[in-house]
Amino acid sequence: MVETAIKIIVTAILVVGIAELAKRSTFLAAILASIPVTSVLAMAWLYADTGDTQKVAALASGIFWLVLPSLALFIALPLMLRAGWPFIPSIVGACAITVVCYFVMIALLRRFGVPF
Repeated sequence: MVETAIKIIVTAILVVGIAELAKRSTFLAAILASIPVTSVLAMAWLYADTGDTQKVAALASGIFWLVLPSLALFIALPLMLRAGWPFIPSIVGACAITVVCYFVMIALLRRFGVPF
């Protein structure tokens, strides 16, 4: 239970830290946020919990394939916001587009026999 609490606290501090940094410098926050912090933490926590490098490797491979459709969010969101959409509909719409892209990617990966 203590380990889970530590994971939550460390992760929350990083996310809040990036959000706070964005108030001062969106560029620096973008640099920090573009580092796959969540992925690195997930892999570190998985290894710490299991010691299984094969599980970490499988997670890293899965993340690789699913990063591609996740980029749709970073294309759709600024386009919607710049087109004058309010924030909430923009973020919901961008997330919906991203979900569709995930399903398309998963279908393609299965079709071509790519393990993930």
